[in-house]
Amino acid sequence: MRKRFLPFFLTFLILLMAFTGCSTQNEAAGSSENQDQTSYSVNPSVMDSEKIADSTDSGNDSPESSVDNSPESSMDNPLSGEQTDSDSDVPIVYFTSDISPEGLMAVYEALGWTPTGNVAVKLSTGEPPASNYLDPQLIKDVVEAVGGTIVECNTAYGGSRSETAMHYQVAEDHGFTEIADFQILDENGSMTLPVEGGSVLTENYVGAAFADYDSYLVLSHFKGHAMAGYGGAIKNISIELGSSEGKAWIHSGGTGGSMWSGEQDAFLEAMAEAGKSVSDYLGNGERIVYINVMNRLSVDCDCDGNPAEPDMHDIGILASTDPVAQDQACIDLIYAQKDGDGASLVRRIESRNGLHTLEHAEKIGLGSRTYNLVNIDE
Repeated sequence: MRKRFLPFFLTFLILLMAFTGCSTQNEAAGSSENQDQTSYSVNPSVMDSEKIADSTDSGNDSPESSVDNSPESSMDNPLSGEQTDSDSDVPIVYFTSDISPEGLMAVYEALGWTPTGNVAVKLSTGEPPASNYLDPQLIKDVVEAVGGTIVECNTAYGGSRSETAMHYQVAEDHGFTEIADFQILDENGSMTLPVEGGSVLTENYVGAAFADYDSYLVLSHFKGHAMAGYGGAIKNISIELGSSEGKAWIHSGGTGGSMWSGEQDAFLEAMAEAGKSVSDYLGNGERIVYINVMNRLSVDCDCDGNPAEPDMHDIGILASTDPVAQDQACIDLIYAQKDGDGASLVRRIESRNGLHTLEHAEKIGLGSRTYNLVNIDE
């Protein structure tokens, strides 16, 4: 019976490997003695696929409207990919599956970063009444460890955070003023940062108090976004560090026109370029670092007061000195589950051509889409 079963089993196994696209890359990972450092290289040509027209702003993206322009680096288990030697030119992204104050502190400490001077902690305060902002109790320890002031900027649309007084009230209502000092960076207007090497922007407008801080810890809740496809580290240092004026400027793709009817790719490129102006100002990882929390992974942003409920499980916390590597690692973790409970978020990202932000960010030198992933849990 065993002899008769074996050929059928081998045939089935070969067909299964061909169907799922298994590669020797995963075999190499299985034979590695130390699998906590993983390298990914994304082929930017994945963005050549046709962009999907999708006018919905809710979580009901139609699966029939999507195309597969997924990153070629995604695999069934991104935490056990090809083992490579450490390369000082390749940024490191640290990962923990422990979404807790202790896990957040551990992944922050793995960076080995020492902030100097006045420290700002940039996050989203979340739009009332029910957005998915970061829990103040989750981040409290790391905010206190860096002696940080939590900072935000006003929005460029209606709602509870478009005016300074209301925005301070939201910060209090959501518990942020209980754990640290809090400041709206653009309560006194904007300051201008030059954009070097951009194709749609030559300047970027951040809050006037941006330069009052010497170091920035960027805490981002990774999730979907109705216009950008996804929101992570790059969005947090571009749209979200932009003053109210700067947000409108980025949304219009640097044209100064309507922020709701600008050309989509120009908007995505403007985000990358605005982010680069912030990174350049702060020394490209010297005075700024990034932490992404991958929990409550809704297709909607924290700026949505009534977001769709998440339909995928929490993943973990990532940290890096490179915002492009950081967001790319999060994207890879999402795409690894695109045929399962990550499908709706993948559709949201692709329906907005969201990966183009990463493509353009790498092109202009904001960071690298190739990275070494270090799992600190192992």
